[in-house]
Amino acid sequence: MKKNISMEISPKAKAFIEKEDTYGAHNYHPLPVVLTRGEGIYVWDVDGKRYFDFLSAYSAVNQGHCHPKIVNALVKQASNLCLTSRAFYNDCLGPYEEFVHKLFGYDKVLPMNSGAEAVETALKLARRWGYVKKNIPENEALIIGCEGNFHGRTITIVSLSTDPDSYKDYGPFTPGLVKIPYDNPQALEEVLNKFGDKVAAFLVEPIQGEAGVFVPHDGYLKKCYDLCKKHNVLFVADEVQTGIARTGKMLCSDHEGIRPDMVILGKAISGGVLPVSAVLADDEIMLTIKPGEHGSTFGGFPLACKVAVAALEVVVEEKLADKAEYLGKIFRREMAAIKSPFVKQIRGKGLLNAIVIQPHNGKEAWDVCETMAGLGLIAKPTHRHIIRFAPPLVIKEEELMEAIGIIKEALKSLE
Repeated sequence: MKKNISMEISPKAKAFIEKEDTYGAHNYHPLPVVLTRGEGIYVWDVDGKRYFDFLSAYSAVNQGHCHPKIVNALVKQASNLCLTSRAFYNDCLGPYEEFVHKLFGYDKVLPMNSGAEAVETALKLARRWGYVKKNIPENEALIIGCEGNFHGRTITIVSLSTDPDSYKDYGPFTPGLVKIPYDNPQALEEVLNKFGDKVAAFLVEPIQGEAGVFVPHDGYLKKCYDLCKKHNVLFVADEVQTGIARTGKMLCSDHEGIRPDMVILGKAISGGVLPVSAVLADDEIMLTIKPGEHGSTFGGFPLACKVAVAALEVVVEEKLADKAEYLGKIFRREMAAIKSPFVKQIRGKGLLNAIVIQPHNGKEAWDVCETMAGLGLIAKPTHRHIIRFAPPLVIKEEELMEAIGIIKEALKSLE
């Protein structure tokens, strides 16, 4: 990609970048900003420059960087007990599971670490339920996913991907997966009418985040949910990025008043302090897996439990879902008012938003992001021509307006 040469990289920052390039795998293409500290909505680089963080670690830092309540929970528990494995009980996991049960209303929670692990767990649960409860013939269970999805990076998950960057040269792929167009309930209905007796689950992102904040039409999730109920198929919502207040509700699925059979959570469930993820489901699904049939050494470890409770309490106590709903409308209104040859489309829900960039004057989304960084705001392109904007939900209205001013200035300077 062509880079904006006006963005300066200091010798100090360059040294850190070169170390990663020399000693680390080349599986990321970061914006050339080297961060060393974060607080609330801001991060600082190694040269002391402050930035608005408008990526929030892909919505993992909804509660803001280093939220004192979450960090205090981490520090306090770290001095007592960090890890037991699940070979023994501990005094943190049960209270955490009870907290999640009361907050989200599902019978059970299965704790894991990364979002991808939680998706894999949901896929295993769906297949197990399909064989044990739906009586699908052995090894014939199907799981339906959507084109344009991003559920993680494991072999099985990339088997469901339609993005060559995710799946190319990683085959052979996991069988039993069916891909249909996103935001197309008719496509789901056709597959269910043809193969419904063998379909265990439909896996869907309420908003496709990595695809560029692709928001489906109103009613899409409800139509798909109803089709799943009709055909006795599990509706599984991947809320790793859209959950925990990001879109203006605790879960994005709440916007359409549906209760998924399974919910997959990650990222902001820990406020970005630790890798924590979870699958929520009722007993009929969750109890199909018996002791020894699935697990994780770190899944539900004491440190994670205390951090996750604190992180979720922050979301509730600070009314972050309401803030995301209110401020998201302001952001989209202000973006829509921009008269710029770069702005092709604005889309989003809550504080999960994106601008589709129309290349202009030899510049594209990467150049816009480097220019914004030079002005004190960091965001990252996805799929080359889309910039995702997702600040921590603790941002104040006046801070949001200041950040919007930076975005406008960056676009204007490149015209």
